[in-house]
Amino acid sequence: MNAAGVARHWQFWVAFGAAILLIAGVVSYFASSSPDGLDSATLQGCRVVETEHGEQLTGSCIAQHATEHVMSVSPLADYTILGHPATSGLAGIIGAVVVLAIAFGAFWLIARTRRTKG
Repeated sequence: MNAAGVARHWQFWVAFGAAILLIAGVVSYFASSSPDGLDSATLQGCRVVETEHGEQLTGSCIAQHATEHVMSVSPLADYTILGHPATSGLAGIIGAVVVLAIAFGAFWLIARTRRTKG
């Protein structure tokens, strides 16, 4: 690959990274906090009531049998950092960087393994 090809290669990856960070950091603030299709389906037949202990479900629905997920206490749970709603963009950026790092590492290992076999 010549110098111009290498420059285009890096320009692509920089633009790709910028697009990912823009989507994760900015667009995530516009995401709806309303329940998605699965949440809506599991809540059919119930009513959500606010109590001093948090939200309670009354009625009969699938969601009444739900339990808290093990990762619900993780630092990036609910697409925020430590539960602060204003940090959803930063949480999105951190998540995107982690996913990209894992993907890059996996692809690097695959390419390295193929080079040593070939």
